[in-house]
Amino acid sequence: MLGGVETRSVSPVFVGRAGELTELTEALARAAAGEPQALVVGGEAGVGKTRLLEEFLDRACAEGAVVALGGCVEIGADGLPFAPFSAALRSLRRRLPDELTAAAEGQEGELARLLPELGDTAGHESYHEDSTARLFELTVRLLERIAADRTVVLALEDLHWADASTRHLLAYLFRTLRRGRLVVVATYRADDIHRRHPLRPLLAELDRMRTVRRIELPRFTRTEVHRQLTGILAAEPAPALVDGIFGRSDGNAFFVEELAVCSDCGPGELSDSLRDLLLVRVERLPEDAQKVVRTVAEGGSTVEYGLLAAVARLPEDDLIEALRAAVNANILLAVPDGEGYRFRHSLVREAVSDDLLPGERSRLNRRYAEALEAEPALVRADERATRLASYWYHAHDAAKALPVVLQASVETRKRHAYAEQLRLLERAMELWDDVPAEVRASLRPIDHADAYPACGCDSGAAPLRYLDLLAEAAVAARLCGERERALKTVKRALRLLDEENDHLRAAWFWAERSRLVSNLGRGDGWAEIAKAQELVSGLPPSAVHARVLALAAGWGMLHAPGPESLAAAERAVEYARLVQAEPIELNARLTLGGLMVDAGDIEDGLATMYAVRDRARELCLRAETGRAYTNLSSCLEAVGRSRESVRVATEGVAYSRSRGLIDNEGWVLGNLIEAQISLGHWDEASEGAHRLQRIAYSTKPRGSAHQKRAELALLRGEVAACREHVALAHEAYGKHDPMMQYLLPLDRLALGAAAARGCVADVRTGLARTAEAGFPTGSHRYAWPLLLTAATAEADTVGLPSAAEGRPEALELIRSCARQLATPVPVWRAYALYVAAELDRAGGRTDAGRWAEVADAFAPLERPYDLARVRHRWADALLVGGGSRERAAALLREAHVVAVRLAAHPLREELELLAARARLSLRPEPAAPGPGEGTGDGFGLTPREQDVLRLVAEGRTNRQIAEELFISPKTASVHVSNILSKLGVSGRGEAAALAHRLHLLSGATA
Repeated sequence: MLGGVETRSVSPVFVGRAGELTELTEALARAAAGEPQALVVGGEAGVGKTRLLEEFLDRACAEGAVVALGGCVEIGADGLPFAPFSAALRSLRRRLPDELTAAAEGQEGELARLLPELGDTAGHESYHEDSTARLFELTVRLLERIAADRTVVLALEDLHWADASTRHLLAYLFRTLRRGRLVVVATYRADDIHRRHPLRPLLAELDRMRTVRRIELPRFTRTEVHRQLTGILAAEPAPALVDGIFGRSDGNAFFVEELAVCSDCGPGELSDSLRDLLLVRVERLPEDAQKVVRTVAEGGSTVEYGLLAAVARLPEDDLIEALRAAVNANILLAVPDGEGYRFRHSLVREAVSDDLLPGERSRLNRRYAEALEAEPALVRADERATRLASYWYHAHDAAKALPVVLQASVETRKRHAYAEQLRLLERAMELWDDVPAEVRASLRPIDHADAYPACGCDSGAAPLRYLDLLAEAAVAARLCGERERALKTVKRALRLLDEENDHLRAAWFWAERSRLVSNLGRGDGWAEIAKAQELVSGLPPSAVHARVLALAAGWGMLHAPGPESLAAAERAVEYARLVQAEPIELNARLTLGGLMVDAGDIEDGLATMYAVRDRARELCLRAETGRAYTNLSSCLEAVGRSRESVRVATEGVAYSRSRGLIDNEGWVLGNLIEAQISLGHWDEASEGAHRLQRIAYSTKPRGSAHQKRAELALLRGEVAACREHVALAHEAYGKHDPMMQYLLPLDRLALGAAAARGCVADVRTGLARTAEAGFPTGSHRYAWPLLLTAATAEADTVGLPSAAEGRPEALELIRSCARQLATPVPVWRAYALYVAAELDRAGGRTDAGRWAEVADAFAPLERPYDLARVRHRWADALLVGGGSRERAAALLREAHVVAVRLAAHPLREELELLAARARLSLRPEPAAPGPGEGTGDGFGLTPREQDVLRLVAEGRTNRQIAEELFISPKTASVHVSNILSKLGVSGRGEAAALAHRLHLLSGATA
C-alpha cells in the first residue's frame, strides 16, 4: 500500500562493517561448497545489526541464494513459540513450494506445529520428554533436504526476545547441522543480555561450539559517523555538526540517524534522555499519525492492517494518511510478507509504549482483544489464542484472560512448546484468585493424551480445579527440562492435598514426584512410589493404579530384580488391561519380560519383549517403542547374544534418531557400544562412545558414555584415561540412586586399573567392599567379569612377597562370591570356568587341560578378546608343563592377531614377551629350537642372571645379592642392569613382576 514511500533518515551508503560483511560472505561461499555455516551477530541496540544483515542478504540473493527471514517478537515472552522459525519456513514455502512439500513429505502433521500451512496436527498428540526433540530433529532434516541442491540463508533476528522453544531449537540446529548448503545467521541485542537473561546460557553454549562463529559489532568511529551523515544529508556535513552528533550519539548508528533528522531543531528542543530523543520525531507527526503509532506500539511487534483498522477506529482514508506520515518519517515500516506494519526500530516502539499512560495501555489492549474476538480471521490461526491471551491479560481483565490463557496453553502444548505452555499455566495460576467463582466453575479440564493424564481422574463433568493446573504445570515443567520447577509445583500440590481426601490425585502426584526425585539425583524414588502404592491400595482399578504398579515394577527391575518385582509387573499388566490403558500395559509387559530373562525364563522373556516392541510400533507409541529397543538390546547382551543385540540396538538408534527421541537414543546407543565391545568391534564402539558423550541429555546416559570410554581405555592400556572416565562416570551417576548396572561395571574398571598399576591391595579392598553389598538376582552379567578381574590380579602377582599376605583370604572371597552367581547361559558358564582356571593359577596350579576346556567354552561365543586371553594362558600352561610347542605357538599367533587388530596393547605385550621367552615366532613359521638347544633361557638370560633375577624378585638389594652369590656389589649391580635391559623394563619391581608372570625363574639355581 505504501511501498513507494521514500525514507530520508537512512544513509544510502553502507558505512563500515567491511570485515564483518567479508566474514558473512565467506561463510556464504563455504556453504555453497557444501559446508553448513552458523553465525551469531551481536551488538547494542541501534549499532547496525539489521543494516549489516540486509546488506548481506542482498549479496546472497545476488549470488542466487534463497533467503528466509524470521524475527523473534516480544509477544513470544507470553507464549508464542517458534515465531522466527515459523516465519522463515513460511518464507521458504512461498519461494520453494514444491521443494518444501517434497522435503516435508510424510511428516506434514508434525511439522505443522511449526508451519500450520503444512497440514493438521490431529493424530499427532503424543506428549512426552522426546516430543520436542523429535520436532527439532524433523526441522533440521527438513532444512538439510531443502539446502541439499541450493544455497539457503536462514536469518533469525532479535534473539533477545526469543521464546524458550526457539532458543532450544536454535541450539539443537547448531549442534546437529552437518549437511546441506545452509547458512544460519542470528542476531541479538547485546546490551539487553543482563546476568539473568535467558539467552545468556545459550550464548555461553554457542561459545563452546567450534562450528558457531560470533560477530560483535562495535560503535562507529568519528570517520564512519562522518560518512554516515554524508549519506543521510546528501552533502558534506559541517565539522561542528559531525563533532556534535558523534559526541551525543557516541557512535551508535541509529542515534546518528535520529540526531541527523533533528539537526534543524534548536538545542533546547532536544532532551538529553534517550526516551525523549527517540520520541522527538513521533511528537512531530500529525495527531492521527501519533495515535496510530501509539496503537501499533501496544499491538505487538507486527500488527496486521485489518486489526489496526479495527482498533484505531479512524476512517480508512485518515488511517492511510496517518500511516503514510509515520512511514514517511521512517518510524513505521510495511511488513514485506503481508498487510501489516511494524516499527523500523524496536527502541522507538519501546519508548512509545513506555510513554503510554497506564489506563491508556489497558484500553488499547482491551480494544485489540475485543476486535480479535469479533473477527478472529484478522490474525493467523496459529497466533490467535496466544495474542488474545496477551491482550486480555494486559487489559487487566482476569475473567476474560483466564479462559484464553488456558486455551493458549493447549495450543502451545500441541506444538510441543512446553516452556511457553508452562509460562501460560503459571499466568493462569496467577489469575486464578482474581476470577469470579462462576467463571471458574464454567471451565473444564483439558482432554489429555494417555501419556499426559489430568491427574488420572475421570472428571469429565467436574469443573477445572487449581490442582489440575498444578498437575499440568508439573508435567510441562518436566517436559521442558525445568525439573526443579516441576518438583516445586508437585510439592505445592501435595501440600494442598494434605487438606483433602483425594487419594487418587495424591497418588498421581507422588508418582510424578518419584520420577523427578530420581531424575534430579535426589534419591532413588522408592519412598515416593511406596507412598503412591499406599494411597491407591483398596481403591477401584484405575489408570493411576496401573501406572503406580508399573512404576514400582520398573523400579524393582533396576534396583531389586526378583520374585517381588516380577509379581508387581504381572499385577501392573492385569490392572492396565482392566482399565484398557494399553501404553501402561505395554510398559509393564516390557518390564515383565526383562524380569523373566533375569529369572532364567529367557526365551519367553525375550519373546514378550519382542511382542511389546512390535505392538508399540504398530500403535505409533514412540516412547514405548524406544524403551523396548533399549531394554531388549540390553537383555540380549546379558544372555550372550551380542550379534543379535547389535542388530536390535542399531535399529533402535536409527528409530530413535529418526523420531527425535534423543534421550532414548543415548540409552540404546550405550547398549550398542557394550555389545560392540564384546564382539571386538572396538573402533566402532569408540566412535559410538564419543557420540554418546556429545548427545547425552540426561545424567545416566552421560555416565554410560564415560563408562564405555573407561572400558576401552583399560583394554588398550590407557590406565590414566580409564581412571579419569571412571571418576566422571561416578560424578554423572551421582550417589543417591545406586544401581548395580552402573556400580558393578565401574567397580570392575576400578579393580582393573588398580591391577594394571600393580596395586593388588587396592584390588582386594575394592572387591571386599563390592562383595559386602552382595550380588542380587540378575547381577551375574556384571559380577562374573568383576570376579575374573580380581582372580586374574591374584594370579598375576603370584611369587611377589608384597602380595603374599592376604592372598588366601582374597581367593576364598572370590570363590564365595562365585558360588552366589548364576550361569544360565553359555557365556556365563564360560566365565565361571575362566574364573576357576585363574583361581587355580593364583594357587600355583597350571593345568593346560583346564585352559583347553575354557577355550572350548569361549570358542563359539563371538568374544574374540576373551578367547585371545584364554589362548594366551593355554599356551603358557603348555610351555610350562612341557606340552606341545607347536600347539603353543599356534595359540600365541591366533591371540596375537586379535590383540593387534583390537589395539589391545597390554595383551599384545604379554603375548610378545611370552613368545620371546619361549623363542617362538609369532609369524606363521616352524617353531624355533627348544630351550635345551640354546645357551640361555627366555630373553637370553644367563644362568647367573637368572639367579640374580630370582633374588631381585624376592626384594633383595644389590648388597644382599652380592653376599648370597659371593660376588661384589658392583658385579651385582652390573647383572641387575643387564637384566633390566634384556627384559625391557625400567625398574626392579617391573622385572620381578614380569619374571613371575612369564615363569622366568623356573630354571634358576640357588
